[in-house]
Order: sequence, then C-alpha cells, then structure tokens
Amino acid sequence: MATKRKVNNLLALAVLSVMIDRPKHRYEIAQTLRDRGKEHDMDIKWGSLYTVVQSLEKAGFLEIVGSERDGARPERVIYQLTSAGRTELTDWTRELVAVPEPEQHRFVAGLSILSVLPPDDVIELLGQRIEALRHLIAAVRREIDKVLAMQLPRLFIIESEFGVAMLAAEMAWARSFRDQLADGTFPEVDWWRQVHADNVPPAEVIAAVEGRLAEPEPS
Repeated sequence: MATKRKVNNLLALAVLSVMIDRPKHRYEIAQTLRDRGKEHDMDIKWGSLYTVVQSLEKAGFLEIVGSERDGARPERVIYQLTSAGRTELTDWTRELVAVPEPEQHRFVAGLSILSVLPPDDVIELLGQRIEALRHLIAAVRREIDKVLAMQLPRLFIIESEFGVAMLAAEMAWARSFRDQLADGTFPEVDWWRQVHADNVPPAEVIAAVEGRLAEPEPS
C-alpha cells in the first residue's frame, strides 16, 4: 500500500530529485526540471511549482539557505534539500519502484465505453492508434539512440526504455484486438454490429446484458 505523504504530489518528487546536487532558487528548479524533461516522466503543472516548493519547506524537506538579487529583478529565495528531504526522496522512489498502483489511462477510459461505437468504426480507429503508436515508438527510440551515442549512462534513459516497452505492448494488444474484430473471431462481434445496424436503444442493450449477468451459472 502506498504511503500517505506530507506532500503527495509527483511534482514534489520531481523537485526533490533536482535539489539533490546543490541549493537552487525556484527559477533554477523550474529550468532544471525542463532541461531534464521531467514533464515527460511526471504530471507537472508548472503553475503549482511555487506552492509545492512552499509545501516542501513547510514539511521540512527543503530549507531556506539564503537569497540573491539579479539587477532590478525581485529577490530570489534559495533552497536546499534537508536530510529529511533526502530520506523522503529515496523512500518515495523505493515505493514507486516496488509497489504497483492502479493508474488511470485515457485509452482504458475509451475501452470501458466502447460499446457506444459500432465495431467497424472501432477497427478503423484502432488502425489510426496503431499507426500513431508506431511513429511515437520510432521517435522515442531515435531519442534513446542519440543519448546512447553521446555515451551517457544507460541508467539515465531507463524510463524511456520502459516507455517504449509499454507503447509496444499497447500496440501489440491493439493490433490483436483490431484483427479479432476484423476477422470475426471476437466473441459476439456480429451481435454488437447488429445492435448498431438496428439502432437498438441503449436501455434495451443494457437490460439484455444485465439479464445475462443475473442468470444462474450452470451447475
């Protein structure tokens, strides 16, 4: 089970991760997050950065160690990672690696209400998704190859490798599902198609399905 954290926001984890090397002010924190592409790995809402940094300070994970002024710009407060913040960073990372949690996925949301579309539309839409995934996978692999060509440690692109693996698995599943719909091997695809062809009211479809669920299992 996931730990209930004082600042339970992945942006907070991202901030802690870029504070590990040296003290920074908020502008440096934001710039480092962008430079490292953390918005691709975590759900970062840039407008929340100020509040998250304040929350991390209040929780004792960051502390103010000074300030600086650059010309006429407002004074910038400089923060550093505390011992408690370093512990929080490592403990949170351990949890994310070890403890699986259900995560919402837009594709799953679409699949959960797929019956509102006729199967032939779904076949076409899946084809579009497969093609988009193919291009996306190729693009990420090119970026991985660029990093490897720079002889940077593979450790620093491991999240991209995982991302490619997940995209490839999704593409394989979508292709298999599409093929089953197209060749008629998906269970009751003909019934699904006929429901749409006959414009059967959704209430009748739902009642029929719920009626099946209510039927006793054969002994």
